[in-house]
Parts: sequence; C-alpha cells; structure tokens
Amino acid sequence: MAATAKKKKEKKSVYEGNVFIQATFTNTIVTITDLMGNTTSWASSGMLQFRGAKKSTPFAAQSVTETAAQKALQAGLREVHVYIKGPGIGRESAIRQLGVMGIKVKSISDVTPIPHNGCRPRKTRRI
Repeated sequence: MAATAKKKKEKKSVYEGNVFIQATFTNTIVTITDLMGNTTSWASSGMLQFRGAKKSTPFAAQSVTETAAQKALQAGLREVHVYIKGPGIGRESAIRQLGVMGIKVKSISDVTPIPHNGCRPRKTRRI
C-alpha cells in the first residue's frame, strides 16, 4: 500500500479586496473577498455566540467585523471597498471597526435593494 502525499494548502496573499456587510434587523454578517469574489473570511453575530436581540446591536457588528478582519489580515489584506446591504443598526460601527483594525477603506457603497414599485397591494376592504 503506497502512502499518498498530501498537498500543502497554499496561503492566499490578498492585498486589496471587498467587504460585504449585511446588516439586518436581527443579524449582522460580514464577508471579506478578494477582487474576484473568492471569499477570504466571513463571520456572523450568531457565530460569535450572540443570541436573540443582542445579535443586531452595534457591539455585535463591531465584534463580527473584528473577527472577519483578523482572518483577512493574516491573508495580507490592506485595502478594501465596502458594500453595505440592509437597514440594521450595526452599519456604521462595522465600518468604523475596519479602520481601527488598520485596513484602509477606499470606497463605501450602499447596495440595499429598493423596490421601484413593489408588490401589488391587497384588494380594498369592503364593509
């Protein structure tokens, strides 16, 4: 029986990337990718043992961003473009934490989907 040689996992070196912050009313998810869209690291407030109403707080968003950024810094990330989606209250604190971690924020875009006309309304009530 021949011993199989294990491939060494390559360390990705990413200098510039994208940060996607999804801040909903109930959760905050941060995904950090390279410019091609390949995920470098991610974190969510549920992953960090925040439960219930604490998941959507600015402190939870700050902690989530710090966790995701630490993993990305080890991969060599230094500059990012930030894309924010959602109406959550952790939006500003998440961006602020990126600057504290020593990552240069090159641009900030709000990509929250906005309905142009929305769904068809319910029929009117007759009494």
